[in-house]
Amino acid sequence: MSAAESGAAAPRGEHTDGAPLRGKVAIVTGGASGLGRASALALANAGARVVVADLDARGGREVADLVGGHFRACDVSDLDANRALVDFAQEQFGGVDIALLNAGVATGCGVGEDFDLARYRRAMGANLDGVVFGTHAVLPALRARGGGSIVATASLAGLAAVPLDPLYGANKHAVVGLTRSLGPALAQENVRFNAVCPGFAESRIIDPLREMLSAQQLPVIPAEVVADTVLRIVTGDGTGECWFIQPGREPEPFRFRSVPGPGKPVGV
Repeated sequence: MSAAESGAAAPRGEHTDGAPLRGKVAIVTGGASGLGRASALALANAGARVVVADLDARGGREVADLVGGHFRACDVSDLDANRALVDFAQEQFGGVDIALLNAGVATGCGVGEDFDLARYRRAMGANLDGVVFGTHAVLPALRARGGGSIVATASLAGLAAVPLDPLYGANKHAVVGLTRSLGPALAQENVRFNAVCPGFAESRIIDPLREMLSAQQLPVIPAEVVADTVLRIVTGDGTGECWFIQPGREPEPFRFRSVPGPGKPVGV
């Protein structure tokens, strides 16, 4: 389903030249379903050769077959598994140009009586460690190609307060902070680092919320709209940007206006 077919605001056509990613190699974590699956398809349609990574071997292989790529089982919370994933991509395709660090899970607990250490570690491992470890693992491969693009899947929960799931908000805010910091830090190496920040989007992570979303008449963003935005980021030239996606609005980088900093008065 395209953005137009979904009724959502369609991204501007910045990647309509046929195959802007021809010759590029992309890794997509969490690629077996939802946003990862849609993004793997979009990247492949734009000409990229894709390595799909996920713990869901059946779904991952299905997506890899659809895009004519390869599947690799990977627990993104394990640093060595991320390194092995990058090695695999280099062995199969000769290098890596793009990494979509998309794998993520819901937290499933809070910080009070419902706190569960295992759930907390699992969520932080997938949602934050997966981005940090994935970045660390892929950077040498991108440098070897003279640069490249990393896109992390954050969330609107990384841009706003999330009282119903503060731990999810915490790890997504961390991804946003990492993006804003690594973007300029890596720019001299021709490595661009950006994040995509969708609201409630079609994926397994919203399964427990579907009744609530329906009852409150909150629309779910089609995964293809997020994938289109990922493609815009990859084929663009920005870095350190956090692109928000909301129903009925054109996706664009969030403007962190009037943020205080060293030597910068508040409100400037």
